[in-house]
Amino acid sequence: MESSAKEDAQPKPRLIVRLGRLLASHHILFSALCCSAGIIALLFLPALAKNTYLSENALIPGSANPLFSTEDVAEANKFIKGIEAAAGESRDGMGMPKFIVQQMKELGAEVCYHEFLPHSKHFHPLKFFTSMTNDLAIHPNGTYTDSGTNTVGIIRAPRGDGKEAIVLVTPYNSQRVKENEVLSLALGFSVFSLLSRAAWLSKDIVWLSADSQFGEYTAVSEWLSQYHNPTFVAGVTNGPDGIAEKAETTDFKRAGTMAAALIFKVGETRNYGDRDSVTMYAEASNGQMPNLDLLNVVHYLAVHRQGFRVNIERISSLLTSAWLRVIAEVIQTVGSLLRKINPDWKLDIAAPDYVEGTANLASSIYNQALGVPTGSHGAFREYQVDAISLEFSPTFHLRNENAKSSFLVRGGRLIEGVVRSVNNLLEKFHQSFFLYFLTAPNKFISVGVYMIPFALLVIPLPIVAAALADGGKTEGTSMNDRNIKGSADILQIEGGAWKWLQSARVLLVIQIWAVIVSLLPYYIGQIADGTPIQSAVIWVVLSIIVLIILYAMLGSPYSAGVEWKLLKATMITSISIGLGLMSIINFATAQLGSLIVIPMCLFSRPVKARLGMNFLPRIVLLASNIFLAIFGFPPVTLFIMKGLSKGTWTIDIGDFWVSMEFLWKWSSATYLYIFLVHLSCWLLCIHVLVHPCRQAGSKVKRE
Repeated sequence: MESSAKEDAQPKPRLIVRLGRLLASHHILFSALCCSAGIIALLFLPALAKNTYLSENALIPGSANPLFSTEDVAEANKFIKGIEAAAGESRDGMGMPKFIVQQMKELGAEVCYHEFLPHSKHFHPLKFFTSMTNDLAIHPNGTYTDSGTNTVGIIRAPRGDGKEAIVLVTPYNSQRVKENEVLSLALGFSVFSLLSRAAWLSKDIVWLSADSQFGEYTAVSEWLSQYHNPTFVAGVTNGPDGIAEKAETTDFKRAGTMAAALIFKVGETRNYGDRDSVTMYAEASNGQMPNLDLLNVVHYLAVHRQGFRVNIERISSLLTSAWLRVIAEVIQTVGSLLRKINPDWKLDIAAPDYVEGTANLASSIYNQALGVPTGSHGAFREYQVDAISLEFSPTFHLRNENAKSSFLVRGGRLIEGVVRSVNNLLEKFHQSFFLYFLTAPNKFISVGVYMIPFALLVIPLPIVAAALADGGKTEGTSMNDRNIKGSADILQIEGGAWKWLQSARVLLVIQIWAVIVSLLPYYIGQIADGTPIQSAVIWVVLSIIVLIILYAMLGSPYSAGVEWKLLKATMITSISIGLGLMSIINFATAQLGSLIVIPMCLFSRPVKARLGMNFLPRIVLLASNIFLAIFGFPPVTLFIMKGLSKGTWTIDIGDFWVSMEFLWKWSSATYLYIFLVHLSCWLLCIHVLVHPCRQAGSKVKRE
């Protein structure tokens, strides 16, 4: 009676505690349901995409009649003839910049040269997240032969106070200018000429003719670095021809705070398609995107005003994928059934639209997860300036004067319309989304929708970790009860409540190893004349040697008798923290990583473990573990993703080194994720797979 009264007097645990215990007791079923739901939700994302819309009413694109006319086209044609003649007469490559500056001065604009040097990108662990433009602290002094020269023109707004500016960028190669680049410069100059006469401007206009002989990004980023972080060099500043020029062209000119930037160029002529197209590039470093309203303005004006076909990047190999077409048919059928059940569930999507949307969505996620800008607009995003790159793809031959004139009119009016819309803003872009995926030029998936698959995949991790830790503790407690009293002190450490510290020590050793492996390229890169294959082999060998040394110094995972359940619980806890942090830095990387590491964590079981399964389920589990262990190895994962995205399946050991070098040169956070999160998780899974499964207290029992 007294015991029952004491039990009644004890307070019942809270509902959330009871729910947690229930989920932990059925963690296998719960994790299977959540992972399946997460993958299904991910497949439904193209069907959940919404049409884009303008959130900022002040933009009002297309509200005014365009002023760009055939007179501006005549100026563009005159500019083309003049710049071709200047390029032919120049021997040092400075004829074109001088001609551009002269033409801008005739329009009454403030002009200046910006001379810069190519900067080398080297991996340095202490400067990983710093600006790439700081890699070489060299300032142009007029004596360096291999330097680039940007030309800058500024129109002061007649209705502005000089505090804001809109930047137009036209890249070209001053050393080997092509016909399409000349057309790009002519388009930029004609728009700049029109804006110099505009009485409605309230923001300054900056036209940057970027010398892209060292890359478009380098030219723009160097100019932006000087614009926001000026450097002052003592002595006389020389002009591009080595002779001291007037201060009006050598002094660096600035306008106000940048409201937005538009980078545009004319690409190669396409031999297919019924109309000219414009491709939008928006991805910046580490998954950053410009405000969606900027893309919406460009799309609306290009399609509904100027008749361009607007494209975004896509993974072309998915368009002909047989398995994707099967999934599209299933999604279409399920969406139609759901629409009949409830008309408000607008999940029905045609199979061709689903395939195209998936190809666009996969490219959007891949580019954001890569963490590398898709164009020179990424340099503006480093300074929190919304920018977008436009590449025009004409369907006519560039020698066709009539078609070229029509193209210049439509292209000029498109740029004019975008400038008008941005000019209407009284503040920076803020109304629309900054976190989104694109499934089409006019369809997007907002952050509130694409987080659902990731959340469903991550939710089982803490539940499974708690269940495994509780199971390991229960085994340790029951083992203590069975042992003799003289061994109680030993078992309090080896099988008691503090046993998780042993698995935490294993995790610490592996994390130290992952940090060292991520820093090795800094030293390997010092080797002169090393090929990618040699560097990759040295990297692998040194990584194995470092791991052996750490195990010899700090102990291997099996020397302390760590139970595999506690080791797996620690691994799951670590991957939960890693994915959570990565979702803040670059969500696309965390989304792709969760599809690989979460199944690898949840399925990992020791090969020698007695799981009480029949022969067939045991073989299936073993095969799944081996498959995930191979697929989860970072070089293999990279090889598969490269094959899916580019359609090439050639195996080259040096490709992994080249890819990692590409990531660290661009200071991509994905590089840190691959080693500090993904690689350490993979190694822990391998340790779980080959765990000997010896009882921790067997030695004490024998004694």
